[in-house]
Amino acid sequence: MTLLTGFLMIETNNPDEYDVINRQTIFKWALAIMLILVSYLVFSKPSYPTGIPNFDKIGHVGSFFILSYLTYLAFKPKWYILAVILAGYAVFIEVVQSQLSYRSASFADFIADMVGISLFYFTHWLYCRYFKTAKLTEPDPQ
Repeated sequence: MTLLTGFLMIETNNPDEYDVINRQTIFKWALAIMLILVSYLVFSKPSYPTGIPNFDKIGHVGSFFILSYLTYLAFKPKWYILAVILAGYAVFIEVVQSQLSYRSASFADFIADMVGISLFYFTHWLYCRYFKTAKLTEPDPQ
């Protein structure tokens, strides 16, 4: 019998079994932490030098790449559902930033967010096409 408690799946019948942590739940927690971190960074007053023009676009691409990756691992949604949800979050970020006196909204930031999502799906496609199909991945535990 498996007893589900929080994010642990505990085997109760066999004392020799180890506690198994549900990977999908770990990714859900990681996604929640990443959403909090990204939200804090985009809504707080910047305390770092902004000397390089458009340097923040790299942060947008990277953040949304990681958010896409974690969302995929946590929920395995269809590509268009993930894209729409994260696009909604990107629009939400820009709307809130337009209301903050120390931040500004930018369509280029939104485009950078969409590039991050697209980059995730491109790398995921490459992985599935070339590595997974070539059996170069680690074998499934049995």
